[in-house]
Amino acid sequence: MDVFSLNIDGKLWSSITGYIEDISNNPFKLIIFILDILIVGYVGYKFIKSARNSRVWQLLKGIVLIIFITILSGLFKFRILNWFLTIFMTYGVIALIVIFQPELRRMLEQLGTNKFTKFFGIGLEKDAEIKMKEDIYKIVIAAKEMSNTKTGGLIVVERDIQLNDIIESGVKIGADVSPQLIVNLFVPKTPLHDGAIIISENKIAAAACILPLSDDKKINKGLGTRHRAALGISTETDAIAVVISEETGKISIAKDGNLIVDLKEEALKNILIKNLIARDYRSEKERKIHTPKFIKRIKKD
Repeated sequence: MDVFSLNIDGKLWSSITGYIEDISNNPFKLIIFILDILIVGYVGYKFIKSARNSRVWQLLKGIVLIIFITILSGLFKFRILNWFLTIFMTYGVIALIVIFQPELRRMLEQLGTNKFTKFFGIGLEKDAEIKMKEDIYKIVIAAKEMSNTKTGGLIVVERDIQLNDIIESGVKIGADVSPQLIVNLFVPKTPLHDGAIIISENKIAAAACILPLSDDKKINKGLGTRHRAALGISTETDAIAVVISEETGKISIAKDGNLIVDLKEEALKNILIKNLIARDYRSEKERKIHTPKFIKRIKKD
């Protein structure tokens, strides 16, 4: 094992020195080298930032710890421990990929989406941002109305990962987003009140949609099927799910596999704006959202 390690170290050092010599002989390759480092560093930073909001972060910390212990066991000649950890690193990674398959799949789907620019922190265009803000206010008004009347509801907003398979499971609507329509879709004992509505590309794409249920054992036993469905869709995709409890009227939101419960109107609005509109470069003053005129008219009506 020691001879093998020496061979690996020798090859690595030889590759590094050869690369340095190559760069010193050709200044243009130095620029390529710097760009290479910057791109890898930035992509790594965005990956870690994205992973911090999911269970993958715990996975990454565990892998780093195992690698560190493996290196130490090699340095201090703990041959049995080093052999065991080396075997684990070889086959354990496959097991971890299976365990964290939903989170990893979601991250890979986000990289493959046609909205790839969002991964690099580029926000929505101005017109799209205004339209999204309007939809957010309409969702908040509907959620508040349903909360007051204790009408159960589940509203899912599509982000980067498309929900075509979920939309196909329900009844297609294709209507503009409006608080009145959202509320009416969840009126008890109506044909479409069961399941979730999906909002995609500023349209209510479908209603009565079936969502995957979360199998997380840590979920509070008092939470019902709607909350488990919201957690399920937010774990397997990057969608945002708003839940209104039929029993208590409380509003909750599920994102990245986490559930934020008992939200007030202002808190719900702020979370939706923060997660659906990425314009982090704006100042705090610019981020303050004022109620549009059309919202005031809706409230009067």
